[in-house]
Amino acid sequence: MAKKIRIGTRGSELALWQAKYIAELIGEENTELVIIKTEGDRIQNVSFNKMEGKGFFTKEIEEALLTDKIDLAVHSLKDLPTEDAKGLKLAAIPERGDFHDMIIMHPDAYEKRDGIDIKGSSMIGTSSVRRMAQLKAFDSTLRVEALRGNVNTRLRKLKESEYDAIVMAKAAVDRIKLDISEFLVQVLDENIFLPAPAQGALGLQVRADDKTTYDIARKLNHAETEALVMAERSFLKSFGGGCHIPLGAYATYKDNEIVLDGIIASIDGSFVARATAKGTDPAAIGAELSKKIKSQGAEKHI
Repeated sequence: MAKKIRIGTRGSELALWQAKYIAELIGEENTELVIIKTEGDRIQNVSFNKMEGKGFFTKEIEEALLTDKIDLAVHSLKDLPTEDAKGLKLAAIPERGDFHDMIIMHPDAYEKRDGIDIKGSSMIGTSSVRRMAQLKAFDSTLRVEALRGNVNTRLRKLKESEYDAIVMAKAAVDRIKLDISEFLVQVLDENIFLPAPAQGALGLQVRADDKTTYDIARKLNHAETEALVMAERSFLKSFGGGCHIPLGAYATYKDNEIVLDGIIASIDGSFVARATAKGTDPAAIGAELSKKIKSQGAEKHI
């Protein structure tokens, strides 16, 4: 390899794990990491639904790609806008990690229930309007508060008893081997609680004219993961994309078809639209699901 591939990443423990994982797959001796601070890293006291625009965790990394400060960006794909930035393209989606959400709670908040095993009126922290909406739809008495910060910060706030429970992506907990042994944990079944589109998947982004890096990154693509998450992202794209929309989606293969399940709920949980679409073309499936959800009046609630 003629020159080292400069891999752009955020500086959080999780982002660094993800970038190092990709560097190992490429060959660490052929790569170097470049840490970039994003708007989402700098602004920690504002919830996502009150921040304007998209790409809170990706914009500065994309700018570094466009200005040739890095060659390859490693993103949590759920954070990447559904529209390619001009001059950039998605080169690969490696095999997906765990897509589930998980609720981590103090033992005294536990109560066996049909769905989410937590006592009514519990205080739950989350950074996601999608999670807020689904929690309130499950039980309107739950008190759901915005919780920003990296996974370690969120866990520290739970330990300090600011919350009865927090909700996080299982892939994040698994990847950095977060110690949650003092808490009770429930992995949330997708039939009850849908994840963000592409949750658990990484996206490798390059300059559109950099064929050399594209070809290297493309070798890491996992075709099945790519098809499934592109169906999920197609559904998200139909609603304008962005993490400020209370939207969840998960796709899987069944009988050689993609089955895509999606939800939109109002943040207070009073409205829920959920539907399923299936087929073989990811973009068409996302569009079909969007029609079904919109026919239930979802656009009035986002």
